[in-house]
Amino acid sequence: MARIAIGGFQHETNTFAPSRADYLAFETGGGWPGVQYGEPIFGALEGANIPAQGAIQALRSAGHTLVGTAWAAASPSAQVTKEAFERIAGELVAQLKKALPVDGVYLDLHGAMVTEEFEDGEGEILRRVRAAIGARVPLVASLDLHGNVTRAMVAQADALVGYRTYPHVDMADTGARAALLLDAMLKTGQRPAKAYATLDFLTGLPSQCSFIEPCKGLYAHMETLERAGNAVLTFMPGFPMADFEECGMTVLGYGKDEAAVQSAVAKLRGAVNDAEKDFVMELHLPEAAVARARARGEAGKPVVIADTQDNPGAGGNGDTTGILAALVRQRAQEATLGLLIDPEAAKRSHEIGIGFASAFSLGGRSKIPGDAPFEGEFTVERLGEGRFTCTGPMFKGFRMDLGPMALLRSKAAPGVRVALASRKCQAADKEMFRHLGVEPVRERVMVLKSSVHFRADFEPIAKEVLVAKSPGPALADPAEFPWKRLRKGMRMRPLGPVYQG
Repeated sequence: MARIAIGGFQHETNTFAPSRADYLAFETGGGWPGVQYGEPIFGALEGANIPAQGAIQALRSAGHTLVGTAWAAASPSAQVTKEAFERIAGELVAQLKKALPVDGVYLDLHGAMVTEEFEDGEGEILRRVRAAIGARVPLVASLDLHGNVTRAMVAQADALVGYRTYPHVDMADTGARAALLLDAMLKTGQRPAKAYATLDFLTGLPSQCSFIEPCKGLYAHMETLERAGNAVLTFMPGFPMADFEECGMTVLGYGKDEAAVQSAVAKLRGAVNDAEKDFVMELHLPEAAVARARARGEAGKPVVIADTQDNPGAGGNGDTTGILAALVRQRAQEATLGLLIDPEAAKRSHEIGIGFASAFSLGGRSKIPGDAPFEGEFTVERLGEGRFTCTGPMFKGFRMDLGPMALLRSKAAPGVRVALASRKCQAADKEMFRHLGVEPVRERVMVLKSSVHFRADFEPIAKEVLVAKSPGPALADPAEFPWKRLRKGMRMRPLGPVYQG
């Protein structure tokens, strides 16, 4: 039996996004549990598909005693503010120091955090934790599949383990996998050999989905290499929206035999490199996506349109209106768009009441180039308080609190409805719509502000999935970002132009 400290601090940072993550963003959580310190961590995470919860269960099953430090997460956005980072990271380390001595540390991190002070947020967290516990105590972390893994992160941690699915249906499983590595270190008293390699191209989020090729095949190949090399491998497609030198795809490996681990990582890197051309993905403009969805969608088999560039799960604010405008112009039938994040409109809907109509100015608050508020008359059809529990594979067990919600129906195009929420969260679970009386399977067209996570719950009911390129800050083509700090020589999209600095 060992005494193990548990903590977590997650943020996926899009440095091109319009708004930063302050402490309030972590308190509200954006669908994740709010900030927790000490013992309350364990109750807040219980039952959720969260890495730390998977680690907690695995470590307790192994007979270890756990001590809570800090856990926090917020919706993706621009940089984490200095004040938020120092409050949360500072308290995590303070709680850890109070708990000393400990035999090991597990951290639930993201891997793509950029703060106002530190380009490599996780590298700084791991550095501080390592300084507190010393070189001899094992330190293991789980990471989001979109982590931009840095040299500092690899150096400070004894092992880093990433998700293998996107949508991330294996978050708790990944935490458990990391916990088993930590348990093995405690039992043997030995640290695993490690290997680390980077790739030379970026790829957009929609093409990183593990339900489709090339990632589907790459993760299957990775598991074959693991068995052959007796290693634990991780392939990180990266988060191609963080403007710093070490942004990009990486491959990691851990095991007893250093030569075998190095060989497995080299082979996996080669397979990813060979698949570069397969990461190229078709993107649809809003008018074309809506026209195709109208023609092909049917009740029981809706066409799902991913409004990927305004994905709150990649730094968007969920308030752009390009696809909404296309739906209304084409007078789509049995079409619902969501979640449109507009607290003012949601509040006004509650004031107006169900059954009443009024002029609304929806969205457009982020002032994204090419986007504007959508002006029109809408009828308030349903209202909700925004509190419910998700049931889909990705967000299962997440207790949502999205603030006042409302379902509006367009007067100009009565077949078009808009699901409003007050707090940022990507539309990746059917319960987000059922809360407002919308059963997604009965629609002909569903427009979701998400890039890939929606696929876990919506693809099984979809006749077709279309990825649309409408104005927003989470660009599907990384080459369109105004990079300033990317590593020279990096191809900014698969088979695309090279960054010259």
